[in-house]
Formats: sequence, C-alpha cells, structure tokens
Amino acid sequence: MTDDAAATPTCLARPLPGPDDGGTGCAAARGVDGRPLHAAALKFFWGPMDCGKSTMALQMNYNHARQGRRGLVTTRIDRSLGPRVTTRIGLAHTAVEVTDELDLRALVRDTWAEGVRIDYLICDEASFYDVAHVEQMAELVDGYDVDVYAFGLATDFRSCLFPAARRLFELADEVARIQVEVLCWCGREGLLNARVVDGRVVREGAQVVIGDTVDTADVRYQVLCRRHYRSGDLGPRA
Repeated sequence: MTDDAAATPTCLARPLPGPDDGGTGCAAARGVDGRPLHAAALKFFWGPMDCGKSTMALQMNYNHARQGRRGLVTTRIDRSLGPRVTTRIGLAHTAVEVTDELDLRALVRDTWAEGVRIDYLICDEASFYDVAHVEQMAELVDGYDVDVYAFGLATDFRSCLFPAARRLFELADEVARIQVEVLCWCGREGLLNARVVDGRVVREGAQVVIGDTVDTADVRYQVLCRRHYRSGDLGPRA
C-alpha cells in the first residue's frame, strides 16, 4: 500500500459532516458496505397479528448480514418477554430491548465508538415504541446514513392506530403491508386484532396488554374481518 493510499479516508457509516467540520467529510461515492452514501431509507412493514412480521424481520436481517452488512436488531414487548425477537414458527434472535429511556441514535453511536460499523437497524414490534423513537429512526436515516426497517402492527384492539405506527406512516420513505394473508374464521381476509377476555371481545382497557393468539391465554387476540370485528363474533369454535 502506498502512502497516498494509506492516507485515503475510509467511509464508515457515521453522522454526515456538519458546517463546522471543515470539509473533512468523506468524498467517496460509496460506503464500506458497497451501497451508495446518503441513500438510506426508513421502511415500515405492517400487518395484523399472525402475518409473519417478526419472521420477515429476521429474514431481512439474515439477507443483509449475508452480504456483509452489519446491523442491530431491536424489539419491545416481544412475546418471550425478553430481549429477543421470537416467531411462531420457531425462529429467534437476540435483540436490544427498547425502553422509554433508550435513544436509538446513542445506541448506534456507542456501537461505532466500540469500532463496530452499523449499516442498518431492524426494529421489530415498532408499534410499541414511543413516537420519539420513530423520530430517532428518521434522524438515523437522514443524518447518519443508516437504513431502518421497522415491523409492527398498525392498529390496536380498538381498531385505532398506535401512535408510533401513525408516525411511521407519516415519516417512512416506504410503507408496505405484509402480503401473507391472515384469514378470519369466516374465510374473509383478517384485518383487525380483537382482544378476547373470558370468551368475549373487549373494547376498553390499556392500549398494550401482553397476550397471544393461542386459545389457552388468559388474554388472547384473534384476527377478524371488519364485519365480525364490529359484531364481536368470534366464530363457532370460540
């Protein structure tokens, strides 16, 4: 390696140069992961329960890592009740648990300070994040050139948008409904997440209550079409 080559700056994912940086920002067109600089995006993938959001999140993490990109996986209130992304088909991955106090920007900066490059974030259960976390996702994309892929529900058990989901719809560069079709018991497409307690659909209570779609859960959720969500009809096996 020549002295000139050794002096050439290497582009790592990092905050974009500011006005006081004296023009020391990287002039190369691509980062060390081979992707164009400043082309990061915030993408939100959404759907009802049982549509495979967490499975898709882990698949995307695998696909990017396989090509040499380095990322972080985050989650909040996973069904395992731990810092893991778990799926109903048995896949699992360790993750950073998102709390009210966690700043996603600081998480990335601290990882960089340890000498580890971060090219992307996988944010599972993103509808349970705070709105402030969504703002941080947007800043990571725009100011740090880090891709953010968020996965989560759109609406709660009352069919109202989660605040974080609403903000993702407003800010994301791309919004996509996950195409795995979930069916209501009647055979129609399932759209809405009904909360079921003691065999009845409930429409009042805290916005977030831990539960699952299995019949044995004290609090369970069932995906229904709009007609049967509105009528509270859980079907003949309920």
